[in-house]
Amino acid sequence: MTRVNVFQQPIGEPVENWQGAQLPSKTVIDGHYCRLEPISVAAHSQELFDALRQAEDERDWTYLLSGPFRDLAEYQTYLARLETLNDPLHYAIVDLSTQQAVGSIALMRIDAQQGVIEIGHVTYSPQLKRTRLATEAISLLLHYTLGELGYRRVEWKCNAHNHPSRAAALRLGFSYEGLFRQAMVARGHNRDTTWYSIIDSDFPALQVAYQQWLAPENLDKQGQQRQKLGELIETQRRAAINP
Repeated sequence: MTRVNVFQQPIGEPVENWQGAQLPSKTVIDGHYCRLEPISVAAHSQELFDALRQAEDERDWTYLLSGPFRDLAEYQTYLARLETLNDPLHYAIVDLSTQQAVGSIALMRIDAQQGVIEIGHVTYSPQLKRTRLATEAISLLLHYTLGELGYRRVEWKCNAHNHPSRAAALRLGFSYEGLFRQAMVARGHNRDTTWYSIIDSDFPALQVAYQQWLAPENLDKQGQQRQKLGELIETQRRAAINP
């Protein structure tokens, strides 16, 4: 039944005792396969620069707003600025098996008062793409923001032409919300932006699916997934609807 006010106008569900969410801090976030560390020139620049240089060409930078970087000095100058910021708040993704930084990611457009935050600046090296670490990094940020800091909504936005990013959002359980036409000019080109989100009520089912997918028993002897993440998410969503 739709709720109405005293004027018989439809209104949303009440959010009782809402005090806003907490701001994320520059703290380490530990996982089973990776660790998220606040970005640091001293700790991460060489490892990240070397990892990102392993790409065959520069196509990974097409839809990002920074890079590619000509040399380590230029990359360090870029990271030095990021290191001072709280929004975006950038993290290095460290592979626990090697203790090497292999990518970076950020929390951004932080609106703690309204409980809205975005995951962005996703920069994965070849060593990180299509690995358990890549998925775990997202799940760690979702748990941190929705599970610990009290956010109600996490957003994912990307260039409408960035089909790998769009596919990743759907695979991770984000819901498509629409196309924002002519949202910005990026690298001298028009950018239409696609919007996705996960809200707090989505997260319990997603968290179970992430845990199941990341579990060692979900890998066979060849290291291949026994069950796909999308299948696990769908199963948990159905279970949430029909307990």
